[in-house]
Amino acid sequence: MKPSGGAPRIGVFGGAFDPPHNAHVALAEAALAQLNLAELHVIPTGQAWHKSRPLTPKQDRLAMTRLAFAGLKGTVVIDSREVLRDGPTYTLDTLHELQQEQPGAQLVLIMGADQASALPTWHGWQAILAIAIVSVAYRALSTGDIARFDPKMLPGLPAGARFEALELPAMDTSATEIRRRAALGEDISSLVPPTVARYIDQHHLYRSA
Repeated sequence: MKPSGGAPRIGVFGGAFDPPHNAHVALAEAALAQLNLAELHVIPTGQAWHKSRPLTPKQDRLAMTRLAFAGLKGTVVIDSREVLRDGPTYTLDTLHELQQEQPGAQLVLIMGADQASALPTWHGWQAILAIAIVSVAYRALSTGDIARFDPKMLPGLPAGARFEALELPAMDTSATEIRRRAALGEDISSLVPPTVARYIDQHHLYRSA
């Protein structure tokens, strides 16, 4: 799939996916529906330099990611490059690799508005903006309004940086809350895909003991 007269667009959606939940899946579905992507790479983080807590083992997060996104319509690639990479995981390295693999493609980096606001803390963030369009997911609020991120507020925003909007329904789901509930043995079936809930239960993930 190509925009008229343009290069194929490759979506890049990364995250800890600890665990992947329904809001992650909804974001991926919205990206496939709205962003005219030739394919969407869903990329679990390897060694996350910015996370203060230890992540669940990468083989579990990769397995859950494969289960969570298996039913999506469209070309979805569960990309394991970051969990296989030694050392800290940097989005810039991943974008460089994809750029080398698909030199004719336009990369579209997908993230939430909170992540977009924190872009200046990312390793090589200005170089990221030179390589990729940033698609910012805006989630409807309970009031019916939309929480908006203004890229002009970013200090040091490079000239030519490109941003697109991705509209999402209101969903109040967080991986932190899911891990808390799972640790207490509470039901998480309404928050994650059924296959992920089964995996968490079978592998005793997030249990406090």
